Amino acid sequence: MPLRDHFHSPVNDLLTWEEFHGGWPMVIVQQLRAVLPPGYVAGPKVHAGARVEVDVSAYEKDGAPPAGPSGEGGGAATAAWAPARPSVAVETELPDDDEYEVRVYDAERGRTLVAAIELVSPANKDRPDKRNAFVGKCAALLRSGVAVSIVDLVTTRRFNLYAELMAFVGHPAADPMSGDPPPLYAASCRWVPRGETDALLETWSHTLTVGRPLPTLPLWLTPTRYVPLDLERSYEQACRDLWIP
Repeated sequence: MPLRDHFHSPVNDLLTWEEFHGGWPMVIVQQLRAVLPPGYVAGPKVHAGARVEVDVSAYEKDGAPPAGPSGEGGGAATAAWAPARPSVAVETELPDDDEYEVRVYDAERGRTLVAAIELVSPANKDRPDKRNAFVGKCAALLRSGVAVSIVDLVTTRRFNLYAELMAFVGHPAADPMSGDPPPLYAASCRWVPRGETDALLETWSHTLTVGRPLPTLPLWLTPTRYVPLDLERSYEQACRDLWIP
């Protein structure tokens, strides 16, 4: 069955993209159970970034006496000291990014994280700081020896975070899709150590197209061990479970 557009009619008239992104990871986990070797487990992680503002001053009690330099708790008095004016004081947002993912662990090695499947959300592609946060997270996982798969079905923003990841790790033109990065794509990435200072970066990338099936990616568990990540099968199961025709 073909890939649907979950961000426009008629699909988003039936179900929001958040509902689909929230349900798909669990279907992936269920299907990985049949192919993961003994000792490996998978779990979903779904977190929608905060959409509310918190007024910190609301937690301050009116009329409360200020804390003194020595804590007002007794003891020897110390000379008063105060820091200089800050070099930077700007209003900002606490980092709280969308996460729709599946994580795979080696339970026999103390639940060591070995692979992560990242489903891109519109917020991940929204602003430069959000894109940088997503790319930095994927790069940090790769450098820690965690294989990373990225799946992007977002049709409302054209940024290609896989291409940005390749640029971030120093290989902006290594992938064939880098010349004209498509907005929809799926890729599997891993860093394989080759000595104390060298490593081999390997990726498997596919352009996704609305109306065509999704690919199967390699999900690497060790440098020599992998299982198939059948995106089409889990995607179709998620659509059936959520009554998406």
